[in-house]
Amino acid sequence: MCSEKYSFETLSVTEPSKYVYQVEMNRPTKLNAMNMEFWSEMRTCFSEIAGDPNCRVVVLSGSGRVFTAGLDLKAAGDMLLSHQETEVGRRGFLLRSLIPPMQESFTVIEKCPKPVIAAVHNACVGGGIDMISACDIRLCSQDAFFVIKEVDLGLAADVGTLQRFRSRVFSDKKTLLAGALDLANSISKKSPVAIQGSKVNLVYARDHSVQESLDFQVAWNSLMLQSEDLPKAVMAGMQKEAPEFSKL
Repeated sequence: MCSEKYSFETLSVTEPSKYVYQVEMNRPTKLNAMNMEFWSEMRTCFSEIAGDPNCRVVVLSGSGRVFTAGLDLKAAGDMLLSHQETEVGRRGFLLRSLIPPMQESFTVIEKCPKPVIAAVHNACVGGGIDMISACDIRLCSQDAFFVIKEVDLGLAADVGTLQRFRSRVFSDKKTLLAGALDLANSISKKSPVAIQGSKVNLVYARDHSVQESLDFQVAWNSLMLQSEDLPKAVMAGMQKEAPEFSKL
């Protein structure tokens, strides 16, 4: 079971199998709309997971009939109305200060060294697409649909969709989650040194040249090739057994 540090208002964190955490948006009566607490709790949740040796892979899902309706417009409106500043320049600085923390709420997913699998069913709207764009693998059910809602509101998406953005389709939510957890279980049995190292290098390669990325990989593996996981994996392969890797 996950510890009390994963007790949240808008998220449910469970451990469906060894080394696999399921982070589920948990506002089903509000269609998992992203209120102000959600953004803060996402940063806290994935920051904790990043250093949790009991977690090797994460499945990100939504409770209820939809994945997420995106930004909670009422909560966002109430928050803006609570600030009385009307002068354009000062109000602009206020708005500018609100966006980076929201961006960071999804950047922590990308920065998390543990692979994150998004399991999308039904509606994935606005901020939901920003969020899954930061995940490493995206799976969806046949009823899934995606709406970049910001443009309908007169905005350019500003929390990651335009900078980051399905690989398998499942018949319904039940088989979707089963498929996502099956994939997560498979990943969780691999060397955490290899899995987390792969993610670090993939993220690095996105913003660097091929040669820079190759050089970074050389530096990375000059240390990681000394890991106990390599001989463990080789020996297990020779003996046709499943290796058991230490926590990272």
